[in-house]
Amino acid sequence: MTSSSQGRHSANTDESMEFSYATRRTLIGTVLTVLAFVMLGIAILPLGLVLGYVILKGASQFNLELFTGQIPAALQKGGGVGAAIVGTLIVVGIASALSIPFGILAAIYLSEFSSGTIVKWIRFATNVLSGVPSIIVGLFAYGVVVATTNQFSAVAGGFALAILMLPIVVRTADEALQLVPQEVRWASTGVGASNFQTVLQVVLPSAMGAIITGTTLAIARAAGETAPLIFTVLFSQFWPRSIWQPIPTLSVLVYNFATVPYENQQQLAWAASLILVLLVLITSILSRLAALKSTY
Repeated sequence: MTSSSQGRHSANTDESMEFSYATRRTLIGTVLTVLAFVMLGIAILPLGLVLGYVILKGASQFNLELFTGQIPAALQKGGGVGAAIVGTLIVVGIASALSIPFGILAAIYLSEFSSGTIVKWIRFATNVLSGVPSIIVGLFAYGVVVATTNQFSAVAGGFALAILMLPIVVRTADEALQLVPQEVRWASTGVGASNFQTVLQVVLPSAMGAIITGTTLAIARAAGETAPLIFTVLFSQFWPRSIWQPIPTLSVLVYNFATVPYENQQQLAWAASLILVLLVLITSILSRLAALKSTY
């Protein structure tokens, strides 16, 4: 065999091996891509089924009376969940007023002014509090507020939800403040700003987008809680008149009406479930929009 023949044979062998390796890589890449999409479909399938079923059962009940009518009694035709929507907004509003300021202040202390082992213990306590079952928080709020005032009320429910929201607000705000580069703080103090001015006018505005994201997620979780409200707010079929009285909420309405044998109340339970899903969806969209506006 001449040298030219050997060269052509070697070149053909190299090309065939390279083609074989490229084909194998392409095949493996295609298989893994298809597998990834299949796993993604399996992961989002339960969410799609739940949303689809809630929309199927609840969308047919959407009308003006649903948002303006009074919660009906058994076998009563018509009615709506307007009072429960207002009650949910009241309870979540009270919880937000209690938890968000304290949570952001706690995060500022952890990120900007604390030092030593106390930071680790506070963050550890925050993680533990975020894992406490909501029914335990409801029992605690019952003992602290309801048993003290001898009255189920929106304030007691807001107190319980504030405890659930607090660790979420603290953790997200703390992480958001830590994302602000240290050089930003040095630049602020370098031009003569005090630590208080640096935090208030430089660090906090820079992390505000991420902080708003965390607070909206905390609000979304609080809006869907049921167990704490059963022990604190109880329920009422009338429009809220005072924050020191039992008031209706969407989550408790769903809990009460979903298991009754009356069709009109079951239909309202599905409609209220869809409204809760839409509220959570809206807060999630707002959190994403706030995250896009975050500086860091």
